[in-house]
Amino acid sequence: MSRSEVARRLASLYDRRSLRHYVRSKVASDPVYEAVLQLLRDRDTPLIDLGCGAGILAFYLREHGYRAPVLGIDFDPRKIEVARKAARNYRDIDFVTGDARHELPANHDVVLLDLLHYLDAASQQQILRNVARSAKLVIIRQGIRDDSWRYRFTAIMDAIGRGIRWMRAENLHYPTREAITGAFAGFDAQVSPLWGRTPFNSYLFVFRRASSEGMTNA
Repeated sequence: MSRSEVARRLASLYDRRSLRHYVRSKVASDPVYEAVLQLLRDRDTPLIDLGCGAGILAFYLREHGYRAPVLGIDFDPRKIEVARKAARNYRDIDFVTGDARHELPANHDVVLLDLLHYLDAASQQQILRNVARSAKLVIIRQGIRDDSWRYRFTAIMDAIGRGIRWMRAENLHYPTREAITGAFAGFDAQVSPLWGRTPFNSYLFVFRRASSEGMTNA
């Protein structure tokens, strides 16, 4: 299936016309879904999608043959309700309302897409520490704070999303690259731009636990 075909298929899962248009456009244009798929494709470790929104990532992975159990967690019960309705044709995908700052179960892979900047710096570090304690593989797509025009554009667009209340955000506080990588001492790390054809200041952070590192059970 082509990307446009997958985008149309995923859009059809949602009831609202405006949401179908958003999903179709998002999947067709955002490089993050393919990037995450390539990192997870051959893994069978259960996945936590932290800040899962309406569940698009989980459905995208399923459409491309990924079969590990997926747990989506989001603070906004409206989005969780939408995701649950859209998931009716998929197995081993669950969505729950929860706070990303709470501890996570051990022995999972964890994905965080565009989440951290909606929380204050202390909460960001709490989330990253929790993830570092429990995860085997961590994939973070995040806009970072720097002096680029991309950062300024990203901040404006997120402020608009918060203003129309699609993003139920407490804050808009963008972390630096160093604030993210510093939480994952002992992990093998990769950091690269993930702009695609978008103007956003997005980076992909991939952290793999070194084989000698243990995990704390939550």
